[in-house]
Amino acid sequence: MAREMIRQGGRTARIQKEVHQATRALLAEIERGELTVPMIAERAGVPPSTIYRRWGDLAQLLADVAVERLRPIADPDDTGTLAGDLDAFVVQYAEEMSSPVGRRLLRDVLADGETDTSATKCCRFTYDHLEVIAGRALCRGEAGFDVGQAIDRVFAPIVYHILFGDRDVGPEFCRQLLTTVEFGGLRAAA
Repeated sequence: MAREMIRQGGRTARIQKEVHQATRALLAEIERGELTVPMIAERAGVPPSTIYRRWGDLAQLLADVAVERLRPIADPDDTGTLAGDLDAFVVQYAEEMSSPVGRRLLRDVLADGETDTSATKCCRFTYDHLEVIAGRALCRGEAGFDVGQAIDRVFAPIVYHILFGDRDVGPEFCRQLLTTVEFGGLRAAA
């Protein structure tokens, strides 16, 4: 599975870790609208210029923190069947992203208007998971599916409804969306 390489150790990694921890801690203590780069810098023990140089502005920092929290720590559950794997992954995704924390993380990722880097990374996480599920299915002799089609027909509507809060994205809705995915083909990595 293709994963983003993260440099381990080094001064840059330590600064990122401290700034991320400070940001998360402050967000737990104060309202988002009260948060400032100087507050984060003080808590992290770095000058504000370090944060501005590395992240540009508060929105980009919050997006980076959100991406880090959204980064998968394990492959999707292997239930033994393609249908089971997709069902478990989609329902869990919708549940996590529609939670207050998930919704806030999605909004932080999308609020980074300067670059598309954060949104691209998050999209890649979902593609990677779906490619793992499709690959498992093929190894078991099951039909594959078009990962791009699953993004368009299942995940895009889920994210839309989460962001705009206009309907429940519970298991029934997720399973209804899954019926629109055609099986039998596997798209190469995007």
